[in-house]
This record gives sequence, structure tokens and C-alpha cells, in this order.
Amino acid sequence: MSTAILTGQPVPGSSLESDLRSLGFDVRLADEAGDAETLLAAVPADQRVAVVDARFVGHLHALRLGLTDPRFAASALPGAVSVQPEARRALTRAVARESSASGGLAVATDNLAERLTAALGADGVAVFRPELGTLVAAVPADPQERNEVRQAVSAVDDEAVRLRSAVKARDGFFTTYCISPYSRYIARWCARRGLTPNQVTTASLITALIAAGCAATGTRAGFVAAGLLLLFSFVLDCTDGQLARYSLQYSTLGAWLDATFDRAKEYAYYAGLALGAARGGDDVWALALGAMILQTCRHVVDFSFNEANHDATANTSPTAALSDKLDSVGWTVWVRRMIVLPIGERWAMIAVLTALTTPRITFYALLVGCAFAATYTTAGRVLRSLTRKARRTDRAAQALADLADNGPLASLVARATRVRLGAPLLVALGGTAVLAVSLFSGVTWAPVAGAVVYTVTSGQALYRPLKGALDWLVPPLFRAAEYLTVLVLAAKADVNGALPAAFGLVAAVAYHHYDTVYRIRGNAGAPPHWLVRAIGGHEGRTLLVTVLAALLTAAQFKVALTALAVAVALLVLVESIRFWVSSGAPAVHDEGEPA
Repeated sequence: MSTAILTGQPVPGSSLESDLRSLGFDVRLADEAGDAETLLAAVPADQRVAVVDARFVGHLHALRLGLTDPRFAASALPGAVSVQPEARRALTRAVARESSASGGLAVATDNLAERLTAALGADGVAVFRPELGTLVAAVPADPQERNEVRQAVSAVDDEAVRLRSAVKARDGFFTTYCISPYSRYIARWCARRGLTPNQVTTASLITALIAAGCAATGTRAGFVAAGLLLLFSFVLDCTDGQLARYSLQYSTLGAWLDATFDRAKEYAYYAGLALGAARGGDDVWALALGAMILQTCRHVVDFSFNEANHDATANTSPTAALSDKLDSVGWTVWVRRMIVLPIGERWAMIAVLTALTTPRITFYALLVGCAFAATYTTAGRVLRSLTRKARRTDRAAQALADLADNGPLASLVARATRVRLGAPLLVALGGTAVLAVSLFSGVTWAPVAGAVVYTVTSGQALYRPLKGALDWLVPPLFRAAEYLTVLVLAAKADVNGALPAAFGLVAAVAYHHYDTVYRIRGNAGAPPHWLVRAIGGHEGRTLLVTVLAALLTAAQFKVALTALAVAVALLVLVESIRFWVSSGAPAVHDEGEPA
């Protein structure tokens, strides 16, 4: 239960008390500043508390936005302020100062909430003020102004505003015009029945897994059912975020589930398509693994670029200015959003092709579309970086180093080597090129030698902070090198089951890399060092896979890949779940993938 302290004399005919109770507040009245101090002291330290001027007039949803959002330690509206437990001390100090200054005088004619808001800001507390748009929130000074404000409240349908605001302001064309017009009403239906966003997220995952199972049957009926279920899973995927925004049910666990389940759903569906194709005598596991690698690397490009630039200073670019200008022209906005094949368009394409064609055609279309989108977005980011005058921060450099996922071998090389080979990106490119050539040389032990060179250059690439214009390309380059090494060696093994085992290994490692991204986004840093050491880092895993491929027979290599996939998956999942359900997990609220 949260507590709202209503200051001043209640206004006859006001619905404020009932509105606050409908939002879950226990309402208590304070006629004087001293009363507010006493009432505040009586509220348990682990509860949210709000101070609201009794003269407040406004929409219920305005109160909801200003007083109940769990993402912020303190938030405020005109005439109202709310704090979570972490900001209680600052509020207590502010109320004590106001009580002392007032000498016990009545506060009905003075806006105590506004002064407390200003005092919180002066005390270093970040006070969130929601964008109200057409919603009304005011403290009228006299009866005439009160009537005018009440008329303004009556002129705006706050439920319609609430429904509109449940939908993300920036989304893809398919999501905006084919899903959101009705999914917002599903979100409202869920809210009125007490369902939580986490329950809807879980339902979306289960639906996608059933879709993958249908695709795995290999029958036309199964493929049609899989396509329909995948679309329904995406509707639920949109609904969970809209439900969170509609009812302000944000949570750390929910944000993590939404982010990770999206990847689990898509990649499980790829596996289902590959199994279904195999039942029909067509082996498309290499295509499924290639699609997963391409999509994961696209995301790493986005993550790395954003981390490198989001807090950079003097961050100007004529290319970025042109892009912003194009975003102000209606038709170019939608074209640019569609050609990057965001999750809505991508899942719609996959669903339709699954129902109407074959898994092979579906993967071909997916690979071509994602490759074009990756080329477009990466080229744009490279051009921005080359034309941008920016000074990147130490935090950005550390985030890129964490995303690189260097393990103990690369770290040892970085410490032991005195000769520095060159710029980080060039060194990483050189090592990756050597590894790529070795994989296709046809010599049994050549990939091992290439992996050794790759390990050395991985350590060299991070010998200094990644603050160069294009150093954000280092992490995605490492991801592509590791994943493609597993794909090429599994394909070369040419034994039944090797590629599915490789799919499992890359999926486990990719989960670890996504987990790293969301920890960094929450300012929690990278996963613990022991975990990175235990799973070897990207260079250690790459070297291990090449050694296993050289030493073992094809059948033995398949078993080794399977065992490695299980070991990595267990380690990263156990540690990830432990972290994200802990009380110290960061509040990360993902607004959808960028590509």
C-alpha cells in the first residue's frame, strides 16, 4: 500500500481523495505543515509516499503518470510529488524544513507540494515530470479558475489519451498500422482483469514455442499453423509493453524477460523450421544458423554504436543532421523504418513465407532481407562516425571493452606483449582475416594457427581504450568471427547433427552477449569476471572449437560441440537468472530492438 498525504482543507465536491484511493493510495489529511511531518514519519520506510495539494484538479491518468510510475525515485505534477523509498530521506528533510519555517501555520493557501519538489531537486534528487500532453493537472487559486480547469478536464477523454500513450511513439510500419490499432484494446482488457505484463510476455513465449513445434512437424498444415501462431505471438509481444505503459506496471524482471524472450522466440522458431525441413528431406540447418548469426551481429552493431555515442560530447555530424531532416518527412520515415526489417516486418515476412512456401525459401528471403538491412544500417553508422566530431567518454570505452568479451587468453596477451601492433580496429580486422583464410585453407591444423593469431590480435585490439571513430566495430567483428568459425567447422564436419549442435552453441553464447548488453544498459557493468573466464571469452571458445575440430573425428566433434553448448548454456543461464531476479538488478526498460 502507498500513502498519499493530502495537504490543506479538502475542497467540497472534489474527487481527489477517491481518485488517489483508486490508484492504490491510503489517503491521510494534513491541515498544517507539522501534520505532514508527523504523518510522513508514520509511513513505513519501504512504502511509496505522495504529498498532494487538496486543491488539485486534473485527470486521473495525470495523477497515475505523476505519482505511480515505478521507474523513478521521485516524480511530480503541479501540486503533487511522489517519492519511492530511496528518496524518502530527502523528502523527510524537505518536510522538516518546511514545518520549521512555517511555525505550524496552515498550508491550505500555500502549495507545499511545489516547494517540496523544488527542495528535492536542490537536494540532488532527480525529479521526473511526465509529459502530460492534453491531460490537465493544475492547482486553481480561486473558484473561477477551478471551474475553468474542471471544464478543461471534461473536454479531454483521459482514457483515450491513456490508450494512445500505451503505444510506442516510434515503431515499425507493420506494428503501427497492423497490430497496435487493436492490441492496445487487448492490453486494456488484460489490465481490467488483473493480468500483468510478465504473464502476457510468458504467454507470447509459449505461443512462439508452440509455433516452432508446429513448424517442426514438416507438414503444410503445421507450417500454416506455425505462421498464424507466430503472428499471434507478436501481437502478444506488442501487448505486454502496451499493458506496462497503460497500467504503469514496469519491473526490472519484466524488462529482462521482454528483451530476452524476443530472441528466444525468434531463434527457437528458426530451429523449428530447420527440423520441419529435415522431416521433408531438406537440410537447412546451415541457413538457420546463418540467419541467427546475421541477426545477432546486426543487434551487436546497433548496441555498440549506441553505447559508443550516447554520452559522447561535441557529438555532431552532417550525416546525422540529414538523417534527422529526412525523419521529418512522412513518407521517408516509413520507408527508412521498413527497409531495416524491424521485428514486426521480419516476423510478418517469416510467418507468411512459412505458411505459403518452404523453410528453405523462408531462410533465403530472411538472409537476403537482413543482409540488405545490415548493409544499409552499418554503412549509415560508419558514415556518421567518419563525419562526426565527437569526444567519447571513458564509460563508452569501457562499455565497448565489455561488449568485446575478451577472455583470459586475450587478457594475458594484452599484459604480456610489449609490442603494439596498431589501431584497435585494424588489428582486429587483421586477426579476423587470418582466421577466415585459415578456415577455408583445406589444411587440418590451419584453423588452429589462425585462431592463435586471432587470440593474439584480440588482446592487442584492447590494449588501449576504444575511443576511435570506428572502434565500435570491434565487438561485432569479434561476434561474427566466433559465430562463423563454429558454423564453418560444423558444416565441414559433414556429419548428421553437427550443425544443430553448432546452432545450440551459438545460441547459448549469443544469450551471454545479449545479457551483457542489458547489464551495461542498466549501468551494472559486464557479467562477473569468473563467468567470462569460465566460458573462455570469445577468443578462448574460438581456439577451443578449432582444436576440437582438428583433433576429433566428425562424430566426436559433434558430441564435443553438444557438450560445450550445454555447459555454456547452463553457466550463463544460471548466473543470468540469479542476477536479474536479485534485488540489485538494474531497471532496464527496453523500447524495442533498433533493427
